[in-house]
Amino acid sequence: MYFQECRIEGKVKVLKEIHLISDGRLNPEQFAGLAAAVHTMVDYIHLREKALSALELLAAAERLLQAGVPPSKLVINDRIDVALAAGAAGVQLAWHSLPPAKASGIAPGLRLGRSVHSPEEAARAGQQGADFCLYGHVFPTACKPGQRERGLEQLEVAVRSSSIPLIAIGGITPGNTGIVLSKGAAGIAVMSGICGATDPAGAAEAYRSSVQAAAYAEVLNDPHTGQRR
Repeated sequence: MYFQECRIEGKVKVLKEIHLISDGRLNPEQFAGLAAAVHTMVDYIHLREKALSALELLAAAERLLQAGVPPSKLVINDRIDVALAAGAAGVQLAWHSLPPAKASGIAPGLRLGRSVHSPEEAARAGQQGADFCLYGHVFPTACKPGQRERGLEQLEVAVRSSSIPLIAIGGITPGNTGIVLSKGAAGIAVMSGICGATDPAGAAEAYRSSVQAAAYAEVLNDPHTGQRR
C-alpha cells in the first residue's frame, strides 16, 4: 500500500487507496510505460485486459514488472492462474469469476477483490471471503454508456452494508474524490481519468492530492475531538 500519513497536532490518518485500472485501449507496451510513470502515486495497478489470452496477459504483467511496478501493487483481473504465475499481489474477481471462497482455497496468498454493483452484492462479497470490493459505477462514465449511475446515496448504503473495504469506481475525478471518500469509501479506482489523460503523471498526482486533502479534512473534523477548525 502507498503508505503516507496525514499528521495534524498529533493526529494521524493513513491515506485511502488509489487503484489504477487498465482500460483496454492502450497496448501492453503503452500501459507499461504509463504505469512506470505513475506507480509511485497509486496503491494498486489492475491489469484488466479481457481480450488477451492467458499467455498474452502474463506477458503484459511481466512487462509491467520489468517497467518497475512492484509485484505488491499488481492485481490481475479474473485470472487466478496468471496472478500466481506473475507473482502478483491480488486478483480482481468479476461476477463470472470463481467465488472468493474457492479462489482463496486455490491461492490463499492473493488479496481478493470482488466487483459489486449493489449494497446487497457488497454485503455478500465479505461473507464470501473477499478482502475488498470494487463498487460502481458511482457517477456517469463513458466506460458504461447508457447505464444509470448508482450515485452517492447508494454508495453510502453500500459502504454501510459491506464488512470489507469498499473501493468506489466510475466517473471519479480529482474534483469529486473528496465527497466520495466522505461517504466512507476506502479508496477510489480510476481508469480513463489517468489512462486517457494527456499527462497521466500529472493526473495521478492530482488524484493523490485530492486523497490527501480528504485525509486532512477527516482529521480536522474528527468527531472524537469535538473540534472543527
